[in-house]
Amino acid sequence: MLRRLALTAVVPLAVLAAAVPASTATASGSASSGPVPSVAPTSGPFAAARPALGPLPMPLPLPGFLDDGAGTGAGEADEARTRLTVSVENTGIPGADGTFELECGPTGGTHPEGQAACDRLAEAGATRAGRQELFRETPEGTMCTMIHGGDAFARIVGTWEGRAVDTTASRRDGCEIARWNSLVPVLPDVR
Repeated sequence: MLRRLALTAVVPLAVLAAAVPASTATASGSASSGPVPSVAPTSGPFAAARPALGPLPMPLPLPGFLDDGAGTGAGEADEARTRLTVSVENTGIPGADGTFELECGPTGGTHPEGQAACDRLAEAGATRAGRQELFRETPEGTMCTMIHGGDAFARIVGTWEGRAVDTTASRRDGCEIARWNSLVPVLPDVR
């Protein structure tokens, strides 16, 4: 343990000593005062710990610079990061069952209430609590009222504001009914 601690302390010092030119390492600042003793060890186990300093790697370019600024800007990329597939069954409402695609920014897909659904997602995304709770399933052990809200079932898969979504919703108890209702109009209103 002590040997590892000594290695972690000496190796960075050796790197720093190798990086500083000899002319700036003198106490008086004058290069003519004689040779400067090296801080880096010249023999022993730490002598080989001198890394070869080479050119620094180039930073990765930002996406807007790849195409001379002609591509999507940050605002456009943020809006287009919502793509969901919503599958709904057993609602008992004509036209509500099926699989629908939802895209936001610009609104698109086959969702019957696309603009309203995108507005609901944007509203939830505007608050921290909404971002954390919107697609979160009811935790195990949560006390929920034993109210049966119907046999409706939905699965939502895709990306919302850059986050992966894969969740299900039903109306089997009070917690799930409240969760379903919070997702209306992404899910159909079956009240």
